[in-house]
Amino acid sequence: MTNNLGFALNGAWQVLLAGLLLGAGLPVLFALGIRSLAWGAGEASVDATGVTPGKRRPVGTALGYVLFAVVVAGVLLGLTFIVATGFGNKLSFEHIYPTIVPK
Repeated sequence: MTNNLGFALNGAWQVLLAGLLLGAGLPVLFALGIRSLAWGAGEASVDATGVTPGKRRPVGTALGYVLFAVVVAGVLLGLTFIVATGFGNKLSFEHIYPTIVPK
């Protein structure tokens, strides 16, 4: 009985970790990308003469685009997994890049 409980808790931990990484991880990366773009644009100031743009930070803009690229790659990988399993294949990570192989 105690072995079954241990197996169940181990499986529950793995499902929780996968859910956090895949379920909440991509929206968090997207939000960080938006935040990085805002930081990269700088803070504008408004006075009587008009709007003065803030000092731009290219590192923030580049980081935002990198985070967006990771999110797009994650979405495309998920779609590839769904389509591959729908056609009776599987997604293999034997090489550096994912490949679709027959089951």
